[in-house]
Amino acid sequence: QVQLVESGGGLVQPGGSLRLSCATSGSIFGIYATGWYRQAPGKQRDMVATISDGGSTNYADPVKGRFTISRDNAKNTVYLQMDSLKPEDTAVYYCNADIKYRYYTGIRNYWGQGTQVTVSS
Repeated sequence: QVQLVESGGGLVQPGGSLRLSCATSGSIFGIYATGWYRQAPGKQRDMVATISDGGSTNYADPVKGRFTISRDNAKNTVYLQMDSLKPEDTAVYYCNADIKYRYYTGIRNYWGQGTQVTVSS
C-alpha cells in the first residue's frame, strides 16, 4: 500500500524556520501533482502550496514569499521550506499527492497523517 509520511514539524519561535518532508513508501511509479495543506483547530483544511510534476508551483497568499515547495523525484519526496514563521502558521500540516501505484490502475490521491507545527515564543 502507498503511504505518505510527513516529518520535520515541531515547535519554533516566530521568525524561525522549519523544513517539512513528505516521503512516500510502497511500490509506486512516481509522484505527480502534490502539495501541502494545513488545518488549525476550528478551521477548515486549506491549501498552502502545490507543485506539479512539471515543477509549476502555486502558493496561498498568506505564505507567499515565506514558504517554498520543492520535490525530489528520484527520492519520491516532497519538501516545504518554511521561513519567517508566524504564530498564525500554527496548524497540522498534511502532505497530499497524486500517485501511480504499481498495483492500481491510473493515478490516485493520497493524504499523509499530518505533522504539528507550532509557532510560539
